[in-house]
Amino acid sequence: MVAACESGPKQTMPLGLSFHPAPTLLLRPITSSTHLAISSPQPRSWSSISRAAAAAAADSTMAAGSVRVAAAQMTSINDLAANFATCSRLVQEAASAGAKLLCFPESFSFIGANDGDSVKIAEPLDGPIMQQYQSLARESKIWLSLGGFQEKGSEEAHICNTHVVIDDAGNIRSTYRKIHLFDVDVPGGRSYKESSFTEPGKDIVALDSPVGRLGLTVCYDLRFPELYQQLRFQHEAQVLLVPAAFTKITGQAHWEILLRARAIETQCYVIAAAQAGKHNDKRESYGDTLIIDPWGTVVGRLPDRVSTGIAVADIDLSLVDSVRTKMPIAKHRMPFDFWRPASL
Repeated sequence: MVAACESGPKQTMPLGLSFHPAPTLLLRPITSSTHLAISSPQPRSWSSISRAAAAAAADSTMAAGSVRVAAAQMTSINDLAANFATCSRLVQEAASAGAKLLCFPESFSFIGANDGDSVKIAEPLDGPIMQQYQSLARESKIWLSLGGFQEKGSEEAHICNTHVVIDDAGNIRSTYRKIHLFDVDVPGGRSYKESSFTEPGKDIVALDSPVGRLGLTVCYDLRFPELYQQLRFQHEAQVLLVPAAFTKITGQAHWEILLRARAIETQCYVIAAAQAGKHNDKRESYGDTLIIDPWGTVVGRLPDRVSTGIAVADIDLSLVDSVRTKMPIAKHRMPFDFWRPASL
């Protein structure tokens, strides 16, 4: 089927935690290998089927107090116009589905084929590339999470990997510059040195939005739980955003388990928009866009890990409150300097 709603039976949890998971809409992008069960006598295009699924989602009943969000999955290339066309289509799908926020993956606007390409196309936040996405948000009346964008750095040889949040009027509400840079020799894969062309950010960023208080991160940040602890306990985040372009090797090993761990330990929703598939001969991303609730349950996921499309789920902030009340880890946390080594 093109779209499916999973509401499932009521789940019973330890410590008396009990809730009905929000219905999750899974939109399956149409590819040549996908077989569809449809009544139309003629084959229908990707966009016509996806629009129908999105319209059905918009008509579905949301729980009182819940708000709909969407997370995109795409395969960006070294073509700014082609990537913008893909993003525009996904924005239309998300808006038709009733989403108030659509999250795009890291490097949504561009992934270069050669070293140095990102530096060459980098622009300031008031440049024409970002202005296109601001117009897209304004015209579609939807909030956009864009991370990371190749923002021109403080000197010519470096960029900032910047997570930008735009509101439904097209205004830039907040920016976060990626703190943890990916300088890694991937086991069985290639070597990466993001710091050779990217300058690290210094500030932790959270902001209010129609879907709750957002905590902003980017990709490799996911491996540093102290950042997420800060977002939850010092910045009062309710929804953590993790736009990413995980490698295929590291994604297979760690992607979902890290995301679910961040959701569980912070008792936040996590929205993780992912790059997917082969961008060029040198680079391939794992994919698997996910939306996870504060109990660590996956409530939104594309059924095809590497196709272009959106996952849609309803966020219920009363669930955040319920989980935090019944398992009050905020009250039980102890400062690290409380613990002293035993005397010998």
